[in-house]
Amino acid sequence: MQQTASKKVVNAWAMYDWANSAYNLVITTTIFPEYFAAITGDDNPATLDTVQFLGRTFRSDSLYSYSLSFAFLIVALASPLLSSIADTRGNKKHFLAFFMTMGSIACCSLYFFTSERLGLGIFCMIIACIGYWSSLVFYNSYLPEIAAPQDRDRISAKGFAFGYIGSVLLQLICFLFVLKHDWFGFADTGAGSRFSFLATGIWWFLFALVPLYRLPRYSMTLIDPNRSAVFNGYVELRKVWQQLKQLPPLRRFLGAYFFYNMGVQTVMLAATLYAKSELQIPTANLIIALVLIQLIAVPGAFAISKLSEKVGNIRALMIVVAIWIGLCVAGYLAPVGGVVYFYLLAAAIGFVMGGIQSLSRSTYAKLMPDTKDTTSFFSFFDVTEKIANVVGLFAFGYISELTGTQRNSVLALVVYFIIGLLNLFYTLRTKPKTDYPATA
Repeated sequence: MQQTASKKVVNAWAMYDWANSAYNLVITTTIFPEYFAAITGDDNPATLDTVQFLGRTFRSDSLYSYSLSFAFLIVALASPLLSSIADTRGNKKHFLAFFMTMGSIACCSLYFFTSERLGLGIFCMIIACIGYWSSLVFYNSYLPEIAAPQDRDRISAKGFAFGYIGSVLLQLICFLFVLKHDWFGFADTGAGSRFSFLATGIWWFLFALVPLYRLPRYSMTLIDPNRSAVFNGYVELRKVWQQLKQLPPLRRFLGAYFFYNMGVQTVMLAATLYAKSELQIPTANLIIALVLIQLIAVPGAFAISKLSEKVGNIRALMIVVAIWIGLCVAGYLAPVGGVVYFYLLAAAIGFVMGGIQSLSRSTYAKLMPDTKDTTSFFSFFDVTEKIANVVGLFAFGYISELTGTQRNSVLALVVYFIIGLLNLFYTLRTKPKTDYPATA
């Protein structure tokens, strides 16, 4: 019977969430989207903000969505091969270190992003996104190796909790750089924002050294040493796909995850621009709401983990997805300038945001068969997530451009969640009901 790793190893694993979540909060969610909107806009809510890029005129918020969508497409295409190579050669830690370094350097390079260097900003934003999400393939794959099945929900939630706490700490420091820029000798809020990007890259790199030092190394598992690592990687991918075809619950769960995660990730990646440009929430109130989301996400992740212990993972996910449907409708109906309404909406999103991510990861780990090729299996999980991000973000930007408002894009998210909910119900029916509270 598998034993959970020592507390030192588990905490080191969770520490990577502490390190990289600063990117997810500062760059993806708060300061960078606000900075991007400021330098690509004219501060006039009555006019449409557009920019010239690659010889075409874009809505600035749509260009932002398209850029992230392109980054996720690169990750989706590359991660299966990379993760399979990591499994066949047993060097997943090296890949984790490579992508972490690439992402953190790109964050630091955003310090040089100004209105005159739009191309540089877009390029660094894409590279940072690729580094962050690619590193998570290898980080997530450690979960079934360091945690026994009965401990995976708890340890997965612990990772997210570390991430939210660490990111909020840096976020508060960065808010001082922006809102009290004169304290630090910065000329304006823009300079304070750019220094925040530099601080985020340094934070990510330094704290990631802890898991890179303490996580265990694994021996090489080359199937045929005479074959190239790339060829073995494709062989491993084919093996995983063949196994997935024989595992209906896991395959159907991935289908459900694709759709509901499309909605979750789009909300997380586009919420700041929606609140700023569509709802016209003042910057100070937006900052308060975003911090509120992060703080509530911590108890939310543990509360939903407890719910899964009582009703099973799939049923708990069904409940959470149903809540997300209501939140998307509430977001569509949100009044312009409605600060109190936005606070309540943000609090509700924060509570279910961490829980659905943590529970999805641990549910997938539970449904996986016993295997040493954990990175290859998690690459399918990761590719499902990234393709969902590609489709969700591109659709969000395209619908906004087509209809002239982001509200219709928010309403479209309801469709994704409904399809995900139906697939979860279908997944539940593929196994005896008694299996779920104990396993998934």
